[in-house]
Amino acid sequence: VFGGAACLSTHWPVSLAVTDPRIGQAMCRYLETALPAPGKHKIYFDYGTETLDARYEPFQQQVDAVLRRRGYTPGSDWLTRRFEGAAHNEKAWRERADIPLTFLLK
Repeated sequence: VFGGAACLSTHWPVSLAVTDPRIGQAMCRYLETALPAPGKHKIYFDYGTETLDARYEPFQQQVDAVLRRRGYTPGSDWLTRRFEGAAHNEKAWRERADIPLTFLLK
């Protein structure tokens, strides 16, 4: 699927050893300049609320704000989903793999 990306449990903090908010800020600055124009690309993000995924929501909210500023339309150009109780593992990703595939292929 060219023109689309499925990002399940994106590890925005980059490091487990370093908890520096500048890492997330740097990722957002990069996305501000590197994202393609909306309308021809689809991006799917998700995260759970358990294990490693419990750290991701603040970062994902920043990324969602970047997408809005860049003109991406939620539900059309991009979709972010939060899965209550889901962990950062293959079992959790398998249970929801149909969601990004459906979004990207519609």
